[in-house]
Amino acid sequence: MSLFPLVLLVAAVAGVTLSALRDGARTRAALRASVRSGQGLLPGLLAVLAGVGLTMAAIPPAGVAALFQSRGTAGFFLLAALGALMTIPGPVAYPLAGSLHRMGASLPALASFLTTLTMVGALTAPMEIAAFGRRFTLLRQSLSLILALLVGALMGGLL
Repeated sequence: MSLFPLVLLVAAVAGVTLSALRDGARTRAALRASVRSGQGLLPGLLAVLAGVGLTMAAIPPAGVAALFQSRGTAGFFLLAALGALMTIPGPVAYPLAGSLHRMGASLPALASFLTTLTMVGALTAPMEIAAFGRRFTLLRQSLSLILALLVGALMGGLL
């Protein structure tokens, strides 16, 4: 285990311990609520992980490399749409982008893909709606898509 997750784990355990010492009943109630919330999100999360895993297994590396060598506006929007389908956290997305770049992916295409990949998530929207509501989710997803396209276009122009 690397140091950062260990520090986070220790901080979380210390926080729960301090909370339990201060008010054990409220801490137990909060832990029960968090477990229920996690159980509600688990089926959707597993479905997203399975979908991404099956997609990555079905597409050969050469096909992925060819897709990311797309040039021009069509390639930019194709990869932006692909990235917008799923949300992957930065610690996973950035090494993925590095691997794709080593496979020959163009930098503008990667910029388009990476910005939408980390900011927009159409496949995870149902989970987000369940947690935050439809209006918030649609507003956040729309604004994130617009901003991601702008950032991707700027990065493509600069690179």
